[in-house]
Amino acid sequence: MESIQAIKQRFGIIGNDPILNRSLEKALKVAPTDISVLVTGESGVGKESIPKITHQFSHRKHAKYIAVNCGAIPEGTIDSELFGHEKGAFTGATSERKGYFEVADGGTIFLDEVGELPLTTQVRLLRVLEIGEFIKVGSSKVQKTNVRIVAATNLDMFEAIKEGKFREDLYYRLSTVEIKLPALRNRKDDIHLLFRKFSSDFALKYKMPSIKIEEDAIETLINYSWNGNIRQLKNVAEQISVLERERNIDKSTLINYLPNSQKSNLPALIKKKQDTSDFSNEREILYKVLFDMKNDLNDLKKLTMELMKNDNMSDFQKNNENLIQKIYEENKESESHPTINVNNNSSKEVEVVKRDNYQYVQELDSPETLSLHDKELELIKKSLKRHEGKRKLAAEELGISERTLYRKIKQFDL
Repeated sequence: MESIQAIKQRFGIIGNDPILNRSLEKALKVAPTDISVLVTGESGVGKESIPKITHQFSHRKHAKYIAVNCGAIPEGTIDSELFGHEKGAFTGATSERKGYFEVADGGTIFLDEVGELPLTTQVRLLRVLEIGEFIKVGSSKVQKTNVRIVAATNLDMFEAIKEGKFREDLYYRLSTVEIKLPALRNRKDDIHLLFRKFSSDFALKYKMPSIKIEEDAIETLINYSWNGNIRQLKNVAEQISVLERERNIDKSTLINYLPNSQKSNLPALIKKKQDTSDFSNEREILYKVLFDMKNDLNDLKKLTMELMKNDNMSDFQKNNENLIQKIYEENKESESHPTINVNNNSSKEVEVVKRDNYQYVQELDSPETLSLHDKELELIKKSLKRHEGKRKLAAEELGISERTLYRKIKQFDL
């Protein structure tokens, strides 16, 4: 077995961090087996190196190695890409196609961003891991495959499982051995070393002198958070190499290439879940408003029924002064002597008279007595007019269902 230093040189891995070295040792030990490996770590830490090591130091090294970015393939075509499809299986399938699991038979498949796989594809993948079988899209024929699967993700898998985005049984099949790579901010001794390597590479690439950073800039470089990890560090080295004429880089120049570098790097407490207490309070208030509205509608319904059954308007006045005031205000602009009518031909009319900041209701004689049918018709007409023909609002005001109101509208030919 080759040494860790030899592995680093062979695969271009830079750094002497103890956690990184342990991860590489674990990859070398598991490589000769067919055990499934799950590589975890933040985006940009170099997870793609581990599957290459496990493949090159396995008995499958002479077979195919295929890397698949699961997050870059549309959900509608991911099954076809991985397992293939038959001719005519779907629109655009003009010919038969072999999937990656058929092409890489005997070799290794690296599933990057495996946490982005749709749930239906996860079921198919679980079958491959358990019994080595798959079925092409649009086919009923079961095919065998012998592949070694190495997966990688930057997601919190337990959180994804809890949220129902990833199957728990598939996670345990993929993570027979889990290799976690450290974030760059936790490899402070390697940051300057990596920056020098990238600067040297870009100097050769662009045929220009290599940049050098001063002591104050080195300290800033090491203490920066590097949320994008090695990928971000490489991008910064390339930008400075191309854009800066001065080859000696001080702190003030470096800061211009580091987003949010002026902000404190002290750890911050971040809530994983939104505090639901405020939402609960708002929900309780909303429920109370809805219950109050319901009670108001029920009261209005009772008042309407009382008005239809009881001809004694003086009792109605005593118990319902607020309602009379509302109706009075609505009719104030259109009539010089406002009156309240139960319907157009009501047997009882009342006149609202305002004196000394009080409202008085005077009954007006009417010779006619209407039927319940006519009163119901008039109430429906008024409610529909008030709500501009909106049946749902009218039904709520009348205390009946929208379906019942619709039947009444058809019955009365409104």
